Parts: sequence; structure tokens; C-alpha cells
Amino acid sequence: MTNKPQKVAVITGSGRGIGRGTAIQLAQAGWTIVINDFGNPEPPQETLALVQAAGSNGMIVMANITSAAERERILHETLSTYGRLDLLVNNAGIGPRVRMDMLEISEKSMWEVLNVNLIASYFLTQLAAKVMIQLIKEQVVANPKIVNIGSISSYTSSTSRAEYCISKAAISMNTLLFADRLAEEGINVYEIRPGIIQTPLTEIVKDKYDKLISEGVTPIKRWGQPEDIGKAILAIAEGYLPFSTGQVIDVDGGFHIQRL
Repeated sequence: MTNKPQKVAVITGSGRGIGRGTAIQLAQAGWTIVINDFGNPEPPQETLALVQAAGSNGMIVMANITSAAERERILHETLSTYGRLDLLVNNAGIGPRVRMDMLEISEKSMWEVLNVNLIASYFLTQLAAKVMIQLIKEQVVANPKIVNIGSISSYTSSTSRAEYCISKAAISMNTLLFADRLAEEGINVYEIRPGIIQTPLTEIVKDKYDKLISEGVTPIKRWGQPEDIGKAILAIAEGYLPFSTGQVIDVDGGFHIQRL
């Protein structure tokens, strides 16, 4: 083991968007970041440069989280390099390749989204939890945490992207289950539920959301930014919610408020 920083976070899908915003916020607070992404190597390299510019450091693990072997490799490389794991942020997620009427979507599309957003997240959490439990026993870490990135789509119907909504609703139960099981182990689990966040994922519907925001779909009339999510995760990571677990934290400009 070459280095033992104070705090190490693994953030999946951190080449861009919410994952990158979270990496920067944590880096500014002194966290070492394990940047996970898949495909194009340039975005994670950009994230690493931003982490370093924020005064911290980290490394990139290019790995497809839908593969069991690749999930194991993320944790193996983290532990072999830094010797600890204090935070897992399950951020990697995809929407359907094509938005279409839910009466027309294919099983292939459903499985593709569920594999990334739910199944991979579940089993990476399972692996990470076992690692964290052992690290606690060895007194290497104390009170490690797991954060799942959910969505307002977990309770808001979008019939043109049923796959995504279903996957995010399942993430909410995933959070509750792991929070219940891991509380006795000293590991708290949280769900951050973003609203309309300006990322590459929402770029294709920017005009639609610009109009909705201007018309007041959210009480706070602006796009959310990746750093808004990152700041909420930083509060969790730094231990400011020690008596909460299984908690949903809405970072949505007030979208969840039912109004007349």
C-alpha cells in the first residue's frame, strides 16, 4: 500500500455531471477521490485535473460496473493504493437510449437501464459494505458511509422513460434495505434525490426544462448544478448527519413540495 490518506471516496460515473461536481466538492475538503467511469477516458482525466486543482488527489479506475469482475477491481485498486474506503457514492446512471411511449419500450431497453442503475449499484454496495465492515473491525476507518443518487423520477411519472423511473424508484428501496442492514455495522446509508440538474444527461431536453423552470415548476427558479448535489454529499461525508440513515435528501429546488 503506497499511501494512506485520511479520507477516500469512490464515486461511480464521476467523469462528468453530478459525479464530477461531487468529486470537486469533496476534493476541496481534502478527500482523496477514486474516479470511476467507463468508455471515453478523457472526461475522467478532466475530473482528476479538477480534483488536483482543488488541492487534493486521486486516481482513475476505468471499469464497467455492470461486470462483477470490474466491480471487484474498483475496490481492489482502491484498497491496494490507499488502504481504506470511507465513502461510496453510487452515482453512475443512464437513461433509455430513446425516449418512447412506455407501451412500446423493449425488454432490452428496460434491462440495459436496470443493469446500470440498479443491479450494478446493488452489488457494488454489497461488496463495499463488506470491505467497510472489515475496515471498521481493523480500526482503519470509523463510520464509513454510502450515498445513492436517486431522482425525483422515483416518484414522478415520465411515461416516455419508464425504464429510468422504475430504476430510480428501486434505488429508494435499495437505500432503505442497506440502511436497515448496515446500521448495526456502523455504516449509514443515504439517498440524494436530485431534481432538474444541468448535466449532459439533461442537455437533450434543455429547452423543455428551461420553459418549465421559468413557469415555476420549482419554487427556486433555476437549474440545479452538480455542485449543489456535491455540497449535500459533502455534508453527509463529513459526518453532519450522524443520527440519520435511510434518509432521502431532496436537492431539487423545492420540486417535491405539493402546491395548490
